[in-house]
Amino acid sequence: MREYSVPVLVDVPRDANIADLVVEQAQKASNPALFSRKDSTGAWQDIRATDFLADVTRLAKGLISSGVQPGQRVGIMARTRYEWSLVDFAVWFAGAVSVPIYETSSPSQIAWILGDSGAVAVFAESAAHEAKVRRAALDEGLDNLKHVWQLDEESLDSLRTAGNDVPDAEVEERRSAAGLDDLATIIYTSGTTGRPKGCELTHGNFVELSKNAAAALPDVAHEGAQTIMFLPLAHVFARFISVLCVAAGATVAHTPDIKNLLPDLQSYRPTFILAVPRVFEKVYNSSMLKAEDGGKGKIFHAAADTAVAWSRADAAGKVPLTLKLKHKLFDKLVYHKIREAMGGRVEHAVSGGGPLGERLGHFFHGIGLLVLEGYGLTETTAPISVNTPQLVKIGTVGAPLPGNAVKIADDGEILAKGVCVLRGYFNRPELTAEAFQDGWFRTGDIGELDADGFLSITGRKKEIIVTASGKNVVPAQLEDQIRADALVSQCVVIGDNRPFISALITLDEEALPGWLERHGLPASTTVEQAANHDAVRTAIQALIDQANRSVSQAEGIKSFRVIPSDFTEASGHLTPSLKIKRAQVLADFDEYVEQIYTSVRQ
Repeated sequence: MREYSVPVLVDVPRDANIADLVVEQAQKASNPALFSRKDSTGAWQDIRATDFLADVTRLAKGLISSGVQPGQRVGIMARTRYEWSLVDFAVWFAGAVSVPIYETSSPSQIAWILGDSGAVAVFAESAAHEAKVRRAALDEGLDNLKHVWQLDEESLDSLRTAGNDVPDAEVEERRSAAGLDDLATIIYTSGTTGRPKGCELTHGNFVELSKNAAAALPDVAHEGAQTIMFLPLAHVFARFISVLCVAAGATVAHTPDIKNLLPDLQSYRPTFILAVPRVFEKVYNSSMLKAEDGGKGKIFHAAADTAVAWSRADAAGKVPLTLKLKHKLFDKLVYHKIREAMGGRVEHAVSGGGPLGERLGHFFHGIGLLVLEGYGLTETTAPISVNTPQLVKIGTVGAPLPGNAVKIADDGEILAKGVCVLRGYFNRPELTAEAFQDGWFRTGDIGELDADGFLSITGRKKEIIVTASGKNVVPAQLEDQIRADALVSQCVVIGDNRPFISALITLDEEALPGWLERHGLPASTTVEQAANHDAVRTAIQALIDQANRSVSQAEGIKSFRVIPSDFTEASGHLTPSLKIKRAQVLADFDEYVEQIYTSVRQ
């Protein structure tokens, strides 16, 4: 199939906007809890729609009294926390446009985003963040920037007080002025190369997509459902889910530090979560390592194989009795412990930002957690397509959501159209023109559609490697398999214009000590020492040999190097959404690349 579209399930009036979603929930007799936050004792306290509406209105008045005009841009730079969403909606109630900034951004990145967007104000989480913003403003002469507010209660209270004299009617006029076609936010792509581009997403992108997604996912996002947000709200995936939950009346909690994720999951007990594939890999690997360290590795691996087999049989429509019994046994021995670690109530998870892998998808489904893999970009307000509990094919990223369409171009590129697609790139008409082909948005990804309209991602158009002999290689096909092992943190397959394919590997610092002990080596061995150890290299070679069996001989990895440090966001080699900055890796580790191609003759 070359093209597949799904009609809208929910028609939205053209004069609707994101602010309406809060008002609609506050008018319900049930007055659902839209958010939940910890009080001073660490207990979770619900924030009802009427209370959220009242506070958003007070902060919007503060913005109005501070001179923020309709359509002006206001930055938000903070970790994932309740106040992020609070001020986000306050900006919309004031008729302004919010501009997310990753809290890990450098002063030069901050300066670019604030300068390019023309932001007049910024919310910064802490004094350190405020200092970064003020330094950026000073260095770049950002004359438009008039206000920098912190997200602590004292600063927010001052803003609330500043708006005391603003009449309710003015807020109502501001918040109801925007329609579906009006700009709601400018999200700058984190970018694996070059300066970030500002994606113009409209109120319609969020409202039409969230209402139709809620209609397509009634078992996941609904009144009474709970999720805990730990992905950065500066990223479109988390931001969209946050708006979706308001549209559906579901409750969102936040945890700003992923180190606290497990205890927060256990105390909050969400019904669904959202994560990137690396999180699911970590959950699987940590469970496996814990079992192996406790001498129960054989039981875990048998349980994992059973979970995958059960899920595959379930997808085929018939689970044999023997497999049912084995599955029930392992549920008591293994699966329930993993579910309990995530709070005990999680039934669904939404995964995006990269390929999950079919085996991992089947594993989680087999233990009682259905991972709904989806696909999208910043430019498509996150999801173009997603699996649903009613329509799921593990290993695919689902069919288009209602109101969206997907088309496969002659060269295999995925094209998208519908309620999800951005208006354009801010102040970049030439880039906007390049991004569209006959009204279809060019995603830059390569994929396939099956007969039922389910999409599979096979690679990134710009990341396809062409060897010196002209062989086209999709690096993700090998990288995902190798990275799935607990020993490996990152894998970057290389070979563009080279005689053969090779790889740069980094080790998982958390998993390494346990791996070393199980292989009779000192747990105190450093990452740098391990990178050159024969036992580690032998283990990596085995992983590569296994991955190579999935591709042709010409596409297989012929040589590799283990890098003695990891690729992280802090090192500049990962984007905030954990995608590899391939060009940066190749530039910073070119000596390793040259070693490979000068030492190995083919």
